[in-house]
Amino acid sequence: MMMVYGMFVFSLSTAAYQDFKRQTQWRQSSLSRIGKRPAMQFLGPGSDTITLTGELYPEFTGGQSNLDQLRAMGDQGAAWPLIEGTGRMYGLYIIDSMDEGSDRHFRDGAAQHITFSLSLSRIDDDRRELLGTISETTFRAVTQALA
Repeated sequence: MMMVYGMFVFSLSTAAYQDFKRQTQWRQSSLSRIGKRPAMQFLGPGSDTITLTGELYPEFTGGQSNLDQLRAMGDQGAAWPLIEGTGRMYGLYIIDSMDEGSDRHFRDGAAQHITFSLSLSRIDDDRRELLGTISETTFRAVTQALA
């Protein structure tokens, strides 16, 4: 297991990512002063985004159904905990976007090679009302994506 996002496990058999990029920002405000550099005031943490990119070879690794499961989670607009395989907890994240491409197709149109990029944004950990929950609708969406 490489990482867990809510109920989705990133691994070789699902959607292994090759690149992990994290961008963290902090908010600063400046106040102009005569004859001096601007005065800076720290306003607090800014955005924290994680981008996972990878390639799938459905004959050997995960495939389209795994990306569909992530897409179903994104459709909910809910936040899910992001935990690395080492046990490191990153916090609660929402899915901002997912890019997907494919090439080298079989006769039936199924891709032999799929590329993906998943962009996640952290929300405040105290916003528990945004936390995703397992409901009957969620369960159906996930099982349909896996079918």
